[in-house]
Amino acid sequence: MPLTLLKPGEVRKIVAIRGNDSVIQHLRDLGFIEGTEIRVISHVNGNLIIDIKGTRLALESSLANRIFV
Repeated sequence: MPLTLLKPGEVRKIVAIRGNDSVIQHLRDLGFIEGTEIRVISHVNGNLIIDIKGTRLALESSLANRIFV
């Protein structure tokens, strides 16, 4: 399921990242790697605040829809 469907507080592992090579590489550079745990902190105006490896990031929904958990 895409990351955008998780509710605040839910923790899941990343199982896939979809998109073209540059999008996939950009997300991997930010730490979004298959097998990594990710937690949704909140949804703000359609975007997500997430915790990955102890770092909080804001992620727009168009990118979050490419991350599957």
